[in-house]
Amino acid sequence: MSYASKVKDELSRQIALARHCRIAELSAIISLCGRVSISADDRFSIKIHTESAPVARKYFTLLGKTFNIIADVSIRNSLCGKKSFTYSVAVGNHEDALKILMATKLLGEDGQVGEVLPPRKNMVVKHICCRRAFLRGAFLASGSISDPEKSYHFEIVCAAQEKARQLQGIIGTFGLEARIVVRKNHFVVYLKEGSQIVDILNVMEAPVSLMDLENIRILKEMRGQVNRQVNCETANINKTVSAAVKQLKDIEYIRDTIGFSGLSENLESVAYLRLERPEASLKELGEALDPPVGKSGVNHRLRKLSAVADALRKQAPKETDTETGVGPSGKEEENYDKKDRYH
Repeated sequence: MSYASKVKDELSRQIALARHCRIAELSAIISLCGRVSISADDRFSIKIHTESAPVARKYFTLLGKTFNIIADVSIRNSLCGKKSFTYSVAVGNHEDALKILMATKLLGEDGQVGEVLPPRKNMVVKHICCRRAFLRGAFLASGSISDPEKSYHFEIVCAAQEKARQLQGIIGTFGLEARIVVRKNHFVVYLKEGSQIVDILNVMEAPVSLMDLENIRILKEMRGQVNRQVNCETANINKTVSAAVKQLKDIEYIRDTIGFSGLSENLESVAYLRLERPEASLKELGEALDPPVGKSGVNHRLRKLSAVADALRKQAPKETDTETGVGPSGKEEENYDKKDRYH
């Protein structure tokens, strides 16, 4: 079962104790996945279509508990070759349908069907508990939520822009900033942030699904922290290795050019130690010296050795003619005193 199915199954089992809350939830379900039919002799009937068994079950239960109405239920295969079904729940009796439409405020005083009203003016969602129930019904009827293991996305699809704005306004009363996007001639009210989806699950009263989402968020955050730490440590290791390789090359260049006898005692001891322990850290090198030296002191000496190597490279003669010993400039190569002392 997908995460969205689990959420809907949990919400379908949440039956409000207050009658006005059940009416608010019925209003949302009918307005988002229902159809009101009017016969030639002005007789009303209501039918909802859904591919979700929990939604059909919830609608059937709400009708029975709220209005003592037993609706007709039919099940059909929705697609050939696939184990999916379409559930239809119908109220064909005119008096029953009229009672439902008037209670849910889907029938105006002029006898016209219309459910889009601002939240503050719509008596169905006057109380905060009714707004919770309305959002619960709207999500059951036309909502979806992505698998939090992959991404965070909550949405309710509306056929009309006015209904989408009504939902956006109701969600806004709980301090959540929902947005609307047009998709295939439908208006989608959605939330993208994980924290806001946690809040909307709390608003709709789905505590089990909320805890599942929170657990997944914690695990994902921990994985992210571990990955960041590993990347940081890897970068530090690469940086340390690169620095050690350069230090070895500089020290070897000094050794092959002028030798270590021209270095001060401090530089000479660090140079020999680095050659002996190429994999050692600055701290380990410092502890191996006699007397021990701190990391900054070892780093300072290695920098001096690099400066010596760079100076020697700058002084190095250009390629010379092996027979004449004369470089491209025509001048004889300079002789260098390898005994010059570097500090």
